[in-house]
Amino acid sequence: MSSRKRGMQKMPKAQPIQSIETVTSGAFSPLSRRRVLLGLGGSSALIGLSGCGGLSLTGDTELPPENAVGQAVLLAPLTGPRASLGQIMLAAASLGGNATGPGAEVEVVDAGDSPETAVAAAQKAMDGGAKMLLGPLFSGQSRAVAEAVGRGTPVVSLSNDSSIAGDNLFVFGITPQQSAKSILGFAATRGKRNVVTVVPPGPFGALSAQAAQSVVAATGGTAPPAIVAASAAGLIDKIRAANGGALPDAVYLPVVGGPFEEQAAAIKSAGVQLLGSEQWASITPYRIDALQDGWFAAPDPVRFEAFATAFTVFSETEAGVLGGLAFDAVEMARILGRIGQQNRKGLLRDAGFDGVVGPYRFQKDGQCARGLAILSVTTGANNLIGSTGA
Repeated sequence: MSSRKRGMQKMPKAQPIQSIETVTSGAFSPLSRRRVLLGLGGSSALIGLSGCGGLSLTGDTELPPENAVGQAVLLAPLTGPRASLGQIMLAAASLGGNATGPGAEVEVVDAGDSPETAVAAAQKAMDGGAKMLLGPLFSGQSRAVAEAVGRGTPVVSLSNDSSIAGDNLFVFGITPQQSAKSILGFAATRGKRNVVTVVPPGPFGALSAQAAQSVVAATGGTAPPAIVAASAAGLIDKIRAANGGALPDAVYLPVVGGPFEEQAAAIKSAGVQLLGSEQWASITPYRIDALQDGWFAAPDPVRFEAFATAFTVFSETEAGVLGGLAFDAVEMARILGRIGQQNRKGLLRDAGFDGVVGPYRFQKDGQCARGLAILSVTTGANNLIGSTGA
């Protein structure tokens, strides 16, 4: 693939999700679904169902009626301490059409901030005839909702906790496994097969390290035990010791925050290739000297750019990865509703889906295989150097 320089949109961190500017529903512009989708339709960004009855929302395909009624509900935290995240989800859902009034194809309802409030919202949605639930955003809520509604109703959680997947619960967030598979698989094609992973203490670091070990092994590479470090002190010596006294081909630094920049600077000074996860997209990497020449996985900026621009015009704030995921989930549910497949069979279609965050395909175990772009950090921009399929 030829290289193209694209400045990435500033995106919220994948885990843990922290503060994002609140989007208020009163700020939405009165744009119609037809205008928004036609504006995006010139790119490959919108979800399509190629090969499935010809129904698609890309290119010149005629759009379905705006007043078509589906039976899916997006459960979002519209109240409580994390309501700002719910407002981003609401804005993303509203970008594609009516999400709150009569005739909404995918209605957005408040899941609150606890498993109990989420279950109450889900049960109300089921009483109203919902066949598919999108969300909740958090793993505890998602697990409780899936158990409450039963195996016959698919729940597409926006959490990135892959451990909750199974039965009727599908995980749609960008997981450590997806990031690791994309960036480490790409690195292997560039001869970087001996990779040491460095993570901070904590469960997300542990999940990221486990994912990295699995991916490197699958590519035929070597991955010494991950280094858990709360600072940059003595890091290069630790890396050498873990790797038999020698520096590795690359170091994977997947978790943003804490000593991240100091650790990156130490690794770069040692002349080792830096690799990063989708979390790097949250920090505008090209503005950080220590990350120069690093490679990381991220939503494809070419796909994401049209959506992010439309979202900002529509809601007067930035979408981030969460906005893209919510938009993709809602558009998927809308299309499946129009072909009568808001069910497990519809989610598991062999061809998968194509979204603004990238291509994706649900699996029988509730996991989601996802394609991501590979970006190289350069001065003033992130350079698109590759991509991976779902």
